Amino acid sequence: MTVHLEVAEGVGTLRLDRPPMNALDVATQDRLKELAEEVTRRDDVRAVVIHGGEKVFAAGADIKEMQVMDHAAMIARSRALQDSFTAVARIPKPVVAAVTGYALGGGCELALCADFRIAGENAKLGQPEILLGLIPGAGGTQRLSRLIGPSKAKDLIFTGRQVKADEALALGLVDRVVPPAEVYEQAHAWAARLAKGPAIALRAAKEAVDTGLETDIETGLAVERNWFAGLFATEDRERGMRSFVEEGPGKAKFL
Repeated sequence: MTVHLEVAEGVGTLRLDRPPMNALDVATQDRLKELAEEVTRRDDVRAVVIHGGEKVFAAGADIKEMQVMDHAAMIARSRALQDSFTAVARIPKPVVAAVTGYALGGGCELALCADFRIAGENAKLGQPEILLGLIPGAGGTQRLSRLIGPSKAKDLIFTGRQVKADEALALGLVDRVVPPAEVYEQAHAWAARLAKGPAIALRAAKEAVDTGLETDIETGLAVERNWFAGLFATEDRERGMRSFVEEGPGKAKFL
């Protein structure tokens, strides 16, 4: 298998394993979708880390595989390609990408599917598809522009240039830069912390933010309002408020 799932401390790690560059071929795309759906279902997985290893996150699609595809073949495949990444983006739990080395093309698009991105000082990110006479096809034109704004996204997409970790941080493309050896450790710690939180409230928060970014503010407010009221029916809300009243803020332990 080219992607493995490892579960510890409530954290599921989706680990890419297709050396040397973790090229995202069709089999890897399909495996990502399969495992994203699995971690969505599993109650013992409360947060997720996406990791490519210590040297490289994912250097993009498998160009040799794509080169032999004609127009008709890509029409048939392009929806499945997007669906595999969308399955990751829609995991209803906190997701962090642990990015070391190259995260280019599909690799960058995969990192964009996470809620938070921790990058190593050796990371290089970009959307180089234009250099192949293409555009990003796994969500890059949409998720990148929503994350860093249309002008900055167009700069990266139009030029195909790679950005180092410090520029990626300044652009808002990544959220934290650390030594390469600490990337996975810090990503797992971030996920493990949230894995102890109220699962339904975290799901609600993620859905409210993501839906709001995709629609008008009135619809977003309606989603927020419905989730906010609905959470009053949960045991976590009772536990959190009772702990606040009896012990003070930040001491609640959720199941």
